[in-house]
Amino acid sequence: MTERKIRILVAKPGLDGHDRGAKVVARALRDAGFEVVYTGLHQTPDMIASSAVQEDVDAVGLSIMSGAHNTLFPAVIDALKARDAGDIIVFGGGIIPDDDVDRLRAAGVKGIFTPGTTLASIVDWVRENVTPAT
Repeated sequence: MTERKIRILVAKPGLDGHDRGAKVVARALRDAGFEVVYTGLHQTPDMIASSAVQEDVDAVGLSIMSGAHNTLFPAVIDALKARDAGDIIVFGGGIIPDDDVDRLRAAGVKGIFTPGTTLASIVDWVRENVTPAT
C-alpha cells in the first residue's frame, strides 16, 4: 500500500486576472510529485472552500496580485472553518507588503511567499509543512 500524495488546491480569489504565477507554482508543485487542482480565475472564498472540501485537499495555495490579500486570505480560512475544514492548511503569495505578513499569519495563513521566492523554496515548504490525510 502506498502513502497518499499531498493534495493541493491552487486558487485565484477575487477579481485579480494575473494567473501566470499561480499556474507556474501549480506546475512546480505537480512536477514535485504533489496532486494539484487549479481552480482558475475569479474564485470567491466560498467557491475555493467548497472545491477544497470536494477535492479532499490537504492545503490551499492562494495567489493574489491585486492587494486584496488582507480581505481574501482570511475569508478563505473562514469559509473553510464554516465547512468544518479548518484543518486544511492555507498558504499563499503575491504582492504582499512586509507590513501585512504578521496580520496574515495571525489570521491563520501558514506560509507567505512574496515576489522573488523560488519555486524550490515553495516546494520545500510544502514538503515540510503539509502532510497527507490518512
